[in-house]
Amino acid sequence: MTTKRISRALVRFAWFAVAYNILVILWGALVRATGSGAGCGNHWPLCNGQVVPLSPRVDTVIEFTHRCMTGGATFVVLGLLVWTFRATIKGQAARVAAVAATVSLVNEAFLGAILVKLGYVTGNQSMGRVIVLSIHLSNTLLLLAALTLTAVLLKTGQMTHDLRLRGAAATSTLIGLVATIVVGVSGSLAALGDTLFPSSSLRASIEQDLAAGSPLLLRLRGLHPASAIVAGAFVIWLVTRAMRSRSDKLATIVLTLLGVQFFLGIVDVVLLAPVWMQILHLLGADLYWVALVTLSAVLLWSPVSSDRSIPVD
Repeated sequence: MTTKRISRALVRFAWFAVAYNILVILWGALVRATGSGAGCGNHWPLCNGQVVPLSPRVDTVIEFTHRCMTGGATFVVLGLLVWTFRATIKGQAARVAAVAATVSLVNEAFLGAILVKLGYVTGNQSMGRVIVLSIHLSNTLLLLAALTLTAVLLKTGQMTHDLRLRGAAATSTLIGLVATIVVGVSGSLAALGDTLFPSSSLRASIEQDLAAGSPLLLRLRGLHPASAIVAGAFVIWLVTRAMRSRSDKLATIVLTLLGVQFFLGIVDVVLLAPVWMQILHLLGADLYWVALVTLSAVLLWSPVSSDRSIPVD
C-alpha cells in the first residue's frame, strides 16, 4: 500500500511543536524554581479570579505567562493533529502518534489544574504533591515523546502495522526508555528538593540527604543518580547497536547529549542548583530525550520501502 505524499512543511511544523513544548516545559520549571506556582492563587483556568490579572505581582506574571504558553501549546498540538489527519491516510502511524500527543496534552492540563486546586505548589511538601507531580512529569515526557514520534513517522510514512515491538531488542529499548523517564522525574523531584530545602554548601546538602529525619523529597534525591546509571547503560547498548547500522550520526548526537547531561548534573550539584542551572540542565534533558526517542524509533522499526511517502515541498 502506498501512502499520501507529505509536505516538508508539515514535518517542519511537527518539529516546531516539539520545540514549542520544550519552551513550555522550561517555563514550567521556572515557575517551580521561583516558587511562583501560587501566583494565580488556587484559581484555574482563571488567574486570581480574572481572565487577565490586573496589577500582577512578579510571581503572578510568571505563572500567568506559563498558562498562556500552555494555551498556545493547545492550538499547536490540535493544529498538528488536524493537519496530520488531512495529510495522511487511514492506517498511517503518524495519526496514532498525533492522537497520543493530543491525549497527553489534555492530561497535562488536567494534572496542572489538580496541582493548583489542591495547593500542591510553592512550599507544599506533602506526599500528595510528590505523587501528582511525578505523574505530571511522566506525562510531560510522554507528550514530548509522542510529538517526536509524530515528526519522525510523518517523515518515514510508516503504517501502524510496521511498528512491531517484539524480541529482546524491543524489550531492552522499552526498559531503557522507562529508566530514562525515571531519571527525568527523579531529577525534577531532586530540583524541587533543592528549591524547598536550600543548602549553604555541598557538604550540608549531603548531610541533609543522609539524615534519618530528612523529608521525603531529600531522601528521594539518591534515586536520580541510581536511575541515571541504569539509563546510561541502556544508552551505551543502544549506541553500540546504532554504530553497526546507518544511524551512527544520530547515535553520536545522543551520546554527546548524554555526556553533556552528566557534566551539567555535576555542575548543578556543585553550584547548589541555582535557578539558571536548573533550567539549563532541564533543557539538556529534554533535547537528550527527544534524540533518544528518535534513535529508538529508527532502530526498532525497519526503514520504509521506496513506495512509501517522502516529504515534498
